[in-house]
Formats: sequence, structure tokens, C-alpha cells
Amino acid sequence: MLRRARVGTFLTFVLAGLLCGVWVARMPALAEKFGTSEGEIGIVVLVWGVGALIAMQGLRVLMNRFGSRSVLRLALPLTAASYVGVALAPTYGTLLVAVAVFGMTFGVTDIAMNAQGSVVEQAYRRSVMSSMHAGWCVGAMSGGLFGFATAALGLGFTATVLVAAAVALPAGLAVAPTYLADPPAPARTGDGRRARMPLAVYLIGGLAFIAFMAEGTIADWSGLFLHEELGTTQAVAALGYPMFELAMLIGRLVGDNLRTRLGTRRLLAGAGFGTAASMAVVVTAPSAAVALAGFFLTGLFVCTVVPTTISLAGAVAPGQPAAAVAQVGAMGYGGLLLGPVVVGFLSEATSLRIGVGTAVVMALFIGVGARFVPLGRTRGARLAEIPGDAPVAAEIRVPA
Repeated sequence: MLRRARVGTFLTFVLAGLLCGVWVARMPALAEKFGTSEGEIGIVVLVWGVGALIAMQGLRVLMNRFGSRSVLRLALPLTAASYVGVALAPTYGTLLVAVAVFGMTFGVTDIAMNAQGSVVEQAYRRSVMSSMHAGWCVGAMSGGLFGFATAALGLGFTATVLVAAAVALPAGLAVAPTYLADPPAPARTGDGRRARMPLAVYLIGGLAFIAFMAEGTIADWSGLFLHEELGTTQAVAALGYPMFELAMLIGRLVGDNLRTRLGTRRLLAGAGFGTAASMAVVVTAPSAAVALAGFFLTGLFVCTVVPTTISLAGAVAPGQPAAAVAQVGAMGYGGLLLGPVVVGFLSEATSLRIGVGTAVVMALFIGVGARFVPLGRTRGARLAEIPGDAPVAAEIRVPA
């Protein structure tokens, strides 16, 4: 049962990554289809993020009431269905509406699958979140390679996205029975309110905000950077994201062991400063080959940041890991929303090199902020018993 749940959750990450990988890899084709500028593509990304944030507003309460299993069983198939609307949008205006719906369903799926991953991790009683996120890399890399293949064959954005949706919808329905039930929701306090969320959750959410900003910038702008700034073909430009995700996959497969050996804070500090150095290679690259190498190195370093923050969220809020993950995920999506949009408008005002270069600054914030990240211990589990880690007082409370 436990292994089945881990495999099912891993495959859910694969499917979500597949949809995102196709979306990112064929972003130049989307721009070409509607004849949009960099700023207009930035608006598309903004609408996608706003849709996700709107859907997330009541998600913490929803997770506490129904659990990640019930939410995820509905959200993943709906995400694949909404992808069809993005593919078939005939005008830029209808595209924005379709992207908003896609963003809402995708955002709920993303948080619900991370919450389910936290449930599985708690059941395993050891860190497995990084390997779960490796599933995302498998899917995103596959989606990127699929985007490369369809671009090389001359297929447009519409046909590519429709095929991806046709694969994801039945697969999403097939993995739904594998999910684990969430632990019972915490009892209400004496005055009838639910138990308050630990302050540590909000502090971890701040780090997630920065991490998502950096990762989202790389994901959404790698293709356009290679195509427009370095003059590559759409097929070569589509390789940027799968190269990044291949490195993320390699890093995440060993990420749980690295966290055990180095400790959480050392791991995050190395990830932040290494990401900054790698992205500096990208933004100063004289050729596409050097930029692709830089994206690969960036993936190796940044890969552990997001799964570590999600894991910490579940660990510092015993009894309500799904709600804690939903809170951190919502804060992270704020960064995912802000980062690519800032890059879009900054790129239009200056250049894509300067716009994408903001990821260097974001990564430096991760490296510096790592020393302040709160740690926690789950009751009856060994997730935080990592060399070099010291638990924080997770009982500090703030209003829910």
C-alpha cells in the first residue's frame, strides 16, 4: 500500500511536469501563433499565475476539510481538460481566459500533489520529498523533449498541446486510486476555532517565495532567451528547459541523501550560491552551447530548494501537514507569479540578458536566507534528525 502510494504520487508529479514542460518548451510557438511581444507573453504568464493564486485562496481550509487525496483526484483530470482550452483558443483574448482556467486547476493540482507527497513522506518516516519532485523533472523533461520533437517536425502549438492533454487526462484518472488518506484534521480550540498554523510555516513560505521566483524565471524564459537573445531555432530553444530539468532530475534523485549528509541549512546555502554562479554563466553566455551548459548547472544546484521547503512545511506543522503545505505553496506561487512577469517587463525595457539575470539576485537571497530557515521535528517521525540540523520551537503560533 505504501509503495503503491509513493509510485502513484511520483507519477502524478510526472504528469504535472509533462504539462508544464510542453507549455514552456513551446512558448516561442505560442508567441508566434498570436504574434505577441515579450510583454504580452509576460501578461499570459501573469494571468496563469493569478488564476492559480485565486484558486488557492481557500485551499488551506479545503485541504483541512477534505484532505489532499480527495482534492487531487478531482484537480489533476480537470487540469488536463483545461489544457485543451489553451490549445484551441482562437484569439489572444480567449487565450487569456483559457490560461486563467488552466492556471487555477494547475495551481490546485500542484499544491495537492505536494501535500500528498508530504503525507507519503510522513508515512515513510524519512525524507523522500526530493525523490518525489524527481517525478516532476521526468515529466517536464519529457514534455520539453516532446516540444523539441514537435517543433522539429513543424507541428504548431495547438497540435502539440492537444496531444499532451490526450495523454494526461486518462493517466490522471488511472493514478487516482493510489493516494493515501490524510491524517485527521486537528481539533478545534476551546473557542471553536481550528488550531493555528505555526509561525515557522510562514517563515519557510518566505524562502519558498524566493525559490519559486528563481525557478519560474528559468522555466518560463529559457526558450525565449535562447531563441531571441542568442538567435537559435525554435527546436534548439526548446532544449533549454529539458536540459535544466534533466539536471534537476539527477540532483533530486540524490537530494534526500545529500540533505541527510549535509544538513538542511548547508544544503540550501550551497544550492542558492551555486544557482547564482550558474545563472551568471547563462546571462553572459556568448553562444547557445554555453547557455545550455549554464542551464544544466543551474538545475543541478537549484533542484533541492523547493522540495526541501515543502518537506519542512509538513514537518513543522504536526497534525496539519496538508494545510501547511498549502500555505507554503500559495506563498511560493506568489513568487512564481511575480518573477517571470518582472523578467518580461524588464526584458522589454532593456534586454532578455538583464531580465533573466534577476535569477542571479534571487538565488543569492536563497543562499543568504538558508541560515535562518526554521527546522522542525514531526511527532513520532525522524524526518528532521539530520546531521547539522537543530529543531526550532514550532509551537510559536499566529492567527490562522
